Amino acid sequence: MLLLPHFKGRSLISPDITLPLMKLARPAFMISMAAVVLSLALFAIRGLNYGVDFKGGTMLEVQSKGENSKADITFIRNKVSSLGLGDVQIQSFGSERDVLIRIEQQRGGEEAQQQALGKVLAALGDAYERRRVEVVGPAVSSELRTTGLIAVLCSIVAIILYVWFRFEWQFAVGAVVALAHDVLVTVGVFSLLQLEFDLSTVAALLTILGYSVNDTVVISDRIRENLRRYKRMPLTELLDRSLNETLTRTVMTSLTTIVVLIALLVLGGAVIRNFAFAMTFGVIIGTYSSVFVVAPLLLFLGVKRDWSGLNQGAAGTPENA
Repeated sequence: MLLLPHFKGRSLISPDITLPLMKLARPAFMISMAAVVLSLALFAIRGLNYGVDFKGGTMLEVQSKGENSKADITFIRNKVSSLGLGDVQIQSFGSERDVLIRIEQQRGGEEAQQQALGKVLAALGDAYERRRVEVVGPAVSSELRTTGLIAVLCSIVAIILYVWFRFEWQFAVGAVVALAHDVLVTVGVFSLLQLEFDLSTVAALLTILGYSVNDTVVISDRIRENLRRYKRMPLTELLDRSLNETLTRTVMTSLTTIVVLIALLVLGGAVIRNFAFAMTFGVIIGTYSSVFVVAPLLLFLGVKRDWSGLNQGAAGTPENA
């Protein structure tokens, strides 16, 4: 049945919808694996554009003086670029008066970093006032990278254990492959676009993991329920049925989340833009992987059926029908 809105029945997606999702399983899974390989290649070749949190440096927030004055980004960029401080990123921040300046780690330790900060403030003169300064040294940035990686790995391990104990091992394998797929492809996009990768991005990745496994658990629970209910139904048909039965919940939950994230992406400003982008992309790719990564793996690995009461079941009919 077609995907049609039913406003009178308060349902935007017909509950009787039946899409042949498993026919797309093999090509979709191959595309997913190709995306993972490409993401790993991008990470190895281009790397990530680490923010101050991970590579060290200074983050300076300044504001133009005068309530009606606007910050002149071009003026600031010309002044700072002439100082020879290496990679310096300048962007609007919050209101039209606020500017965020990121200065890379300087050779010579903390003293050199303080000198670089002084040069920037002197170059800006009296037209701008300092609002906030954050300095991250090389030791701290290295520790932050390590703890960020540990946080992601611990989350994945905890999710694997939860799914393993709640479902059969095949579901756990599907969940871990889907989670790895979501994280790696998101990181690959950040590498491709050279978006800044900082602690807020790590927070987004952790949120994506939780969101993705929630979708996976809902779909896996329906598959397990139907395995007990339809004992003679071919596995491909059963997976198709389970995916279609949870499609309304999956699509509507993702859409409502994406609407909020797009609002953050457009209106949230430069500070949370990368976080909002990672979340938006992650929710989309997480929804996709719950359908086109987990289900094909279950089809490949096979799942244990409860054959008790088989004489009561018929193909495509409930056990007690």
